[in-house]
Amino acid sequence: MKLPLALVTALLACTAALTGCTTAPMQDAGMTGPLMIAKQGSFFVGGRDAYSENLSTLPIYAAKGTITLDQMYVHYQVPVNARQVPITLIHGCCLTGTTWETTPDGRMGWDEFFVRQGHPTYLIDQVARGRSAANATAFNAAKTGAGAPAALPTVFAAGHEGAWAIFRFGSEFPKVHPGMQFPLEAQGEFWKQMVPDWSASLPSPNPTVPALSQLAMRLQGTVLMSHSQSGIYPFQAAALTPQGIAAIVAIEPADCPAPDGDLKPYLGMPILVLFGDYVDLAPRWAPRLKKCRAFVAAANQAGGRAEIIVLPERGIKGNSHMIMQDRNSLQVAALLDTWLREHVRPQP
Repeated sequence: MKLPLALVTALLACTAALTGCTTAPMQDAGMTGPLMIAKQGSFFVGGRDAYSENLSTLPIYAAKGTITLDQMYVHYQVPVNARQVPITLIHGCCLTGTTWETTPDGRMGWDEFFVRQGHPTYLIDQVARGRSAANATAFNAAKTGAGAPAALPTVFAAGHEGAWAIFRFGSEFPKVHPGMQFPLEAQGEFWKQMVPDWSASLPSPNPTVPALSQLAMRLQGTVLMSHSQSGIYPFQAAALTPQGIAAIVAIEPADCPAPDGDLKPYLGMPILVLFGDYVDLAPRWAPRLKKCRAFVAAANQAGGRAEIIVLPERGIKGNSHMIMQDRNSLQVAALLDTWLREHVRPQP
């Protein structure tokens, strides 16, 4: 189902003055009707077998054996009469694919939104996150004395207070940026989404990157839509091979390719980098936006098709780092859907 241009225009104008936007226009567009799915399911991409003698410290379970590691979980939904390019949704630090599902306060997430717009969606859990198993054998080895504590993998968890500033709810906990769009009344549900992050203990590039490349080739065309920590992953996948990557959409990426690096892998596909509000107030994010601006300019100078959108510059204000969960999340999703329709050829 394609959103009428008049509706998209109305959505973009809806909250130019900060927080007044609701999802009512989407309801008027029939977005609350039955969700028509032709097929859905899940599978894994990648993975390798590894033998270990430290599978368990419990006597009832064998300590020796073979396990599978580095596989990436994928859940998919294909709408009836799908006409638009598939979208692969890639979550960021300390989170799982839940990022793109129902918002913490119970509204429609981008996974469902894009399905309703005719896009098949492929929602992943990064390697060693969520339903993609991590390798815990080193902990068992350290517990039994078979391994040194110094060899334990680096795992971290983000506390509410530190994440508050990183996600730009405010400059510091518990201050709140004026007009900020994240539904803080439901923050308890958001904190439940956060999980330990194993990325620092994984090789570089993260095994999620080649898995995304394999998925793109398997789908024979997909938009890689990343967020935050995973923002660089689609670019790294394109550097492996651009095959199957229909476009890159990086939502507040933690990193962009170096503007003075090899830009050839990115010149054959449309690229959109998108940032929310309060970025200039955030020491962590302001340099990242600056680097992404430089990358986009360099890519275009080299003959690419890259674009950067900073939402306040478009009159859309108040967005936190968790744009896909903000109160105006569907307004931003509609903007992205319009961009995809303009820049990416639908599947035949």
